[in-house]
Amino acid sequence: MARVTVEDCVVKVPNRFELVLLAAQRAREISSGAPLTVDRDNDKNPVIALREIAEETVSLDALKGALIQGLQKHVEVDEIEEETVDFDLSEMSMGTGAEALAAEALAPGSPNPEQAAPGGAEEGESATATTAVGDGGDEGSDETGGA
Repeated sequence: MARVTVEDCVVKVPNRFELVLLAAQRAREISSGAPLTVDRDNDKNPVIALREIAEETVSLDALKGALIQGLQKHVEVDEIEEETVDFDLSEMSMGTGAEALAAEALAPGSPNPEQAAPGGAEEGESATATTAVGDGGDEGSDETGGA
């Protein structure tokens, strides 16, 4: 076949739009290294794809399957179902949790956060304010003056 025309291929694939999709898919496959089923004859990949379709040297069903798989956005994969755990939220509420924390903090024998602060935090200071945090500017020095 010296020149391939669309009319030669329409006999094999009656819908011209489907023909274009299948030929484009085959041309992509050829570009990615698929073996040719006809001689190249210095033709470009789309022409070779049309020649292969006209001569029926490629499976149209395989081309359709590859085309559909390539266009799919969501590929279904069998996944192991994870066990779901249902929580009963009726027993939990924001007020109950806050009240329990407050009761625990004020219970006899629990340390007062202001008294338990390292370095004896002054009244009104929080315990975290007495913790020294490096400013990052002097990486090799420490507060004792020794290196």
